[in-house]
Parts: sequence; C-alpha cells; structure tokens
Amino acid sequence: MAPAADAGPIDGEGKTVEADETYLANSPKTRKPAGTSLNAKPARQVFSLVERGGNIRSMYLDDRNVRGALAKHPHEDSRLVTDCAQTYKFQVMKHESVDHSKHDWTRGDVHTNTLEGFFSIFKRGLVGTYQHMSTQHLDRYLAEFDFRQNNRAKLGIADAARTMIAMKGVEGKRLTYRRPDEA
Repeated sequence: MAPAADAGPIDGEGKTVEADETYLANSPKTRKPAGTSLNAKPARQVFSLVERGGNIRSMYLDDRNVRGALAKHPHEDSRLVTDCAQTYKFQVMKHESVDHSKHDWTRGDVHTNTLEGFFSIFKRGLVGTYQHMSTQHLDRYLAEFDFRQNNRAKLGIADAARTMIAMKGVEGKRLTYRRPDEA
C-alpha cells in the first residue's frame, strides 16, 4: 500500500483520465469562529486521478500544485476529464470538463463522479474511523484508500486475494520501531 505518487504516467492513447481535487478542513461544527486564531491552518489539498475502468492515484499537494501533478501523472495522449476549475484550463492534452456551478454534472461520458464518490468515502473514513490524519502521514492514508478502491470486491477481488496483494507489498521489508528516547 505504498504511495503511488512517484509511479509513471497512468493510461495512454485513447483512454480517459478523470482528475479532481478536494480540501480537508475542519467541519463547521468543530471550526473555531473567524478571527479567534491568528495561526489558523490552511485546508490540506488532496488531488486524485482515476483511469476510467482502472486504478486511482491520490496525492497530498503540500507545496506542489495541481498543474505540476497534471504534467507528471497522466499520459499526454490521454483524454482529461475535469470540473471547470481554473486550474485545469490551458492543458496541452485533450481536455473536457463539466461545470458544477451551472448544475452540469454529466454530459455523456464527461463527468467526475468516480472521484466525487471516492472523496466521499475518503472523508467518511476521516470522520468515522481515523478522526485525524496528520499531514506527515497523509500520503499513507491516501495510499490505503487507493488500495481499497483498486482492490475492491466489485472488481472481483475477494478478501483472501486482497490480503495476498497487501502481503506482497510487505515482502522484503523490515518493520523497525523507534525507541521513545531516540525521537
């Protein structure tokens, strides 16, 4: 379940890649009132790409930007499908988009619904299971959710097979612990 942010380009000629981003911030219920904290943390940005009918790849964009990730991850011959965010304009690859502000959610096979669903599951995991994901380890949490999405039962991967795939990722690696006095 290692982060796939450094893997090669996804998809290829004639294939479709969806791209979208989301922000992780405190919910309105737990957010401090405006003006009470001078050291407010900005929302963390998560960017994901998914091959239509294929795998998903997510990354935390700390000091990098979406355009840099778009230049690196999708294959230049792929068709890019996004929402109408300004970030995606002026792409050199074939690009189509939907405008959510005009209630344009899907137009034929142009949509970002796959990623919207993934982000919904990811944020539900944040709220329901983990409650807090530190920025230091956010790529690892994203890798776990990518693994779950890429190896789910709907794709025909049973629990035993999923366990074997996860165990192959551990093979040849050593788990070490840092002592409290070494921190």
